[in-house]
Amino acid sequence: MIAVLVLFKNDGTLSLDDAIARFNTTAPNYEGRVGLITKTYIYEEDGTALGGFYLWESHQAAESLYTDEWKAKATALYGTEPVFRYFDAPVLVNNLATAKGAR
Repeated sequence: MIAVLVLFKNDGTLSLDDAIARFNTTAPNYEGRVGLITKTYIYEEDGTALGGFYLWESHQAAESLYTDEWKAKATALYGTEPVFRYFDAPVLVNNLATAKGAR
């Protein structure tokens, strides 16, 4: 698995409420996406950054999303270019699945 942290700088003009409204407009685009295990939208507590934390089946699956077109749309939506950080994710603990009886 590959984890990708995608961050956008925020100069304080985008409040948490405004960010949530934008997150909700894009969230449906990720439902059922092939290769995407999970995505969490994030907003830094001090408001200086926001973005998403993605868990992918593979690096190739991640790269299939982060096209130039996707980057341009994201830049337009958040007013700044995204910064990407990739991580190997060799172990996953999923308490939500465990709480629902899955293993």
